[in-house]
Amino acid sequence: MLFDDRLATVLQMRSGSDAVLRTQFRQLLDLLGSQGARATGELREAGFARLGELMKQLPQEDQSRILRQPGLRLRNRDLVAFLASGEAKLAAAAMATAQLGQDDWLTLIPRLPVAARGFLRHRRDLPERVRRQLAELGVVDMVLPHLDSERRRQDSALRPETTDAAPTQAPPPSAGISALLRRIETFRQTRQGTAPAPGPAQRLPLPTGPKNDREAEPLTAIEFASDARGTVVWASERSASMLVGLDLAAPRAGTLLTRSARASARLAAHLPLSAERIAIDAAPAVSGAWVCDAAPLFDEASGAFTGYRGRLCRSPAGTVTAVNDDGEGDAMRQVLHELRTPVGAIQGFAEIIQQQLFGPAPHEYRAHAAGIAVDAAKLLAGFDEMDRLVKLEAGAVTLEPGTSDFHVAIGDTVKRLQNVLHSRGADFVLEVMEGPFLVPLAPGDALSLAWRLLATTASAMAPGETITIRLDRQDATVQLRIDCPSGLVDSTAADRGPSRRGAVSAGMFGPKFAFRLARAEAAAIGGALQCDKDQVTLVVPSLTGQEQSLSAGNDRARN
Repeated sequence: MLFDDRLATVLQMRSGSDAVLRTQFRQLLDLLGSQGARATGELREAGFARLGELMKQLPQEDQSRILRQPGLRLRNRDLVAFLASGEAKLAAAAMATAQLGQDDWLTLIPRLPVAARGFLRHRRDLPERVRRQLAELGVVDMVLPHLDSERRRQDSALRPETTDAAPTQAPPPSAGISALLRRIETFRQTRQGTAPAPGPAQRLPLPTGPKNDREAEPLTAIEFASDARGTVVWASERSASMLVGLDLAAPRAGTLLTRSARASARLAAHLPLSAERIAIDAAPAVSGAWVCDAAPLFDEASGAFTGYRGRLCRSPAGTVTAVNDDGEGDAMRQVLHELRTPVGAIQGFAEIIQQQLFGPAPHEYRAHAAGIAVDAAKLLAGFDEMDRLVKLEAGAVTLEPGTSDFHVAIGDTVKRLQNVLHSRGADFVLEVMEGPFLVPLAPGDALSLAWRLLATTASAMAPGETITIRLDRQDATVQLRIDCPSGLVDSTAADRGPSRRGAVSAGMFGPKFAFRLARAEAAAIGGALQCDKDQVTLVVPSLTGQEQSLSAGNDRARN
């Protein structure tokens, strides 16, 4: 045949009646089922599309009957997979009549729905490797094993031997009720004398223990594969019967599975999973905490998502708390990221209006836009500080290494605040003891820490109030002591909230947050911050001359 236009001819048939639909369905099955597994083309795709339409129009009974007709050639694994994804009767008929080779079966079975695999257990003509693969996937007949010959002999030994009873003469009619009672009593005595002694109850021949030492070992790792809906369609041999059919990678976790919101979001977006914590509540062997690593799979031809392939490993003991804490930090950082986006957009539009980039704007609008841009900048600065605090407390970031003179940082900060304090009659008095005051902080971080402590203190000072600042070195530490002003509460109490807007502010989150961030920065270099009722004490490690030379050498090497 030079030109095979049979499929095109069948597709051009007019569907005028049910008989025509059944005929077209039968012919499409025959033509598509006889093509090779790698056959491609637009005509083939049109054939599958038309077949799907016919499956919706014809009753399931008619489709099943057509599939079971003798002479139907069902040798294309793609067509078998297409039919298996349909209704139950159609899938059962397709599994019963498919004529595939061993390699095609081994490729097709992991792609089949769980219900369609179950129909294959009734077939006795499948190759040995195919039957073994079905067993690994948990497709087995739920029947009890046959009794062996030894158990049969034990059962037969328990049965009482039957002997021919001696013929008894019928009682005369005149015996009456008394004779009948004597016969019943004689029967009871005979039955009790011949009955076997009671023994232990007989047990069903079910397996009561592991077949070998390997099955007795607990599961520590499981490989799995899921379909596009997230249902596990394949798992490693020992766990197949317990995991196949579980909605492990579904976008929404089921009652048997618990996981984080981040993992659910990545599954819904078909993104890879890396060290995600999940908990399974199913069979005892697979229940508990697991670490999941999985990669999404996509069809090479169409690019469609086809499922996940991954691995489960037992979660190490003692890591659940740390993971939960890190998850809370990730959630907070994600919230901050979501907040930055609209605030940044508002700031950008306000600057456009204020600078008249798109055209003239009234002065009143420009004034409002300038105020909005300033407020947005303060919000973004506050978000940056909160993000810094979250990362420092979670250990996700470290301060930039470097060396600085803390005396210089404190002195520069006091000079910057004096102009504001003098207008209110307030003042800082700096008392410096024996130095030097070298600390393992980059100059920028040292200035930020000094500003955070002193600006918070200055914002709470009353008019005419004088605060003493003492900088001293004791042992191997640099200590900064600040007397608390009358209006400042310690960092462990609730924030009072700013009563007035001053030139110096403790930040948009108040003194408590400012001291908490300063404590986190000090802890990052091995220091501490203690807030008492009347004094705030900062303790940071100091650098010796040898450590200073080593740190300076490292800075030059980085530069």
